Amino acid sequence: MSGTGTGSGGGAVPGQGREGGGGGSEGWKERGVALRVFVYVFATHMFAGFVWILFYVGEHAKK
Repeated sequence: MSGTGTGSGGGAVPGQGREGGGGGSEGWKERGVALRVFVYVFATHMFAGFVWILFYVGEHAKK
């Protein structure tokens, strides 16, 4: 009977290892996501501004 308990105990050890090593990584993941969102939003606005400038210059160009 103790042999069946070993299987469930073996499953608990990897779970404990993930909690101990992954506890601090949640903050890093959140910061990474926030940084990525900031970069994407900034880059999108830069691209939109560039396209707006192209339309503005094209509209005011002497033809």
